[in-house]
Amino acid sequence: MAAQKEHLNLVTIGHVDHGKSTMIGRLLWDTKNVPEEEMRKIKEIAKEYKKETFEFAFVMDQLKEERQRGVTIDVMHKRFDTPKFYFTVIDAPGHRDFVKNMITGASQADAAILVCSAKDGPQAQTKEHIYLAKVLGVNQMIIAINKMDEVGYKQEAFNKTKEDVSKILKGIGYDPAKIPFIPTSAYQGDNVANKSTNMAWYTGKTLLESLDDLQPPQKSRDKPLRVPVQDVYTITGVGTVPVGRVETGVLKKGQKIIFMPANVVGEVKSIEMHHEEAPEAGPGDNVGINVRGVDKGQVKRGDVIGSPDSPPTVAKEFKAQIIVLNHPNVITKGYTPVFHCHTAQVACRFEAILKKINPKTGETIEENPDFIKTGDAAIVKVVPTKPLAIETQKDFPPLARFAIRDMGQTVAAGVCLELVKA
Repeated sequence: MAAQKEHLNLVTIGHVDHGKSTMIGRLLWDTKNVPEEEMRKIKEIAKEYKKETFEFAFVMDQLKEERQRGVTIDVMHKRFDTPKFYFTVIDAPGHRDFVKNMITGASQADAAILVCSAKDGPQAQTKEHIYLAKVLGVNQMIIAINKMDEVGYKQEAFNKTKEDVSKILKGIGYDPAKIPFIPTSAYQGDNVANKSTNMAWYTGKTLLESLDDLQPPQKSRDKPLRVPVQDVYTITGVGTVPVGRVETGVLKKGQKIIFMPANVVGEVKSIEMHHEEAPEAGPGDNVGINVRGVDKGQVKRGDVIGSPDSPPTVAKEFKAQIIVLNHPNVITKGYTPVFHCHTAQVACRFEAILKKINPKTGETIEENPDFIKTGDAAIVKVVPTKPLAIETQKDFPPLARFAIRDMGQTVAAGVCLELVKA
């Protein structure tokens, strides 16, 4: 068996219709990660729907409803390899109603490709997505200034969009000087996997080459084990099989594990990854775990697996930094929306709004404000209405981030700073 390449999770973000799905479809196609047969079928479907220009997007948009509407709803995972890494691409929806899925995607991502159209420039959602990426801890970004074919491949159009996006990045706390900006046409294939012949003025790398410049995630193998449970299956003749992604630590065959907040202990009979049995799994691996000593009904989605000598933390209350993205009125003490934290969804009550802060500098603007509204950042005290496994940002960043949903939309996002154990 060849040495395993390092694995990175990549999320695509940006405004609806700026070409995210087409970009990934093109990347997969040009790197021979889509079988010819599948591509042929896709081209036929695109024709049938009279959406020929969407053929690459259809590689990612596999739901029929998405094909008819031409928008991305679900979060799709696709694997592809570069010379250096293997990537799982999480294609995140750009459409307003689908920000919830984008958060699920971004909270698992090591890096983001932001796609912004040179024709339209940055839009409201371009900004919202960059903001969310920052709050959710995505520190590496590549910017694809797309649809260059629609602006005659002109350098002025690229420079203008680059400048506009750089302003947003700076305002949110990214350093645009450290971020590659690439002029692309996903539909025509310019500078995605292959160098463009239409833009002699651009001498930088293609999108594919830039991906190999990314830093792999800090391997958190030496940290205690944490695996948020995505689903639990009961397989006849096998038993209970929880499925999830190892965030930190190493999971080994034969070891004892504990599920929190369920507080149930079991033993790892076997580990399955990509339909093969594996002796162990580490950070970033998606696994199915055959567990001895645990019955279905005892554990569920939202539980977190750890080792009994360092079990996942269940919080009685926690202090968090949040940013209000989009709330129709104001948020006051007592407000109880649903917190989406790793795979858990638990209603939590705002016990106190401790202070309003400047999101970029962290300086306090106002102590104990009566309310917060869209655009505000704040430090709040939160009490879960039922047991919730959550960790602090400094100990386990992936398990500290959350999105707050209410009325069918994402109203806020944030991270847990400190907590009181239940």
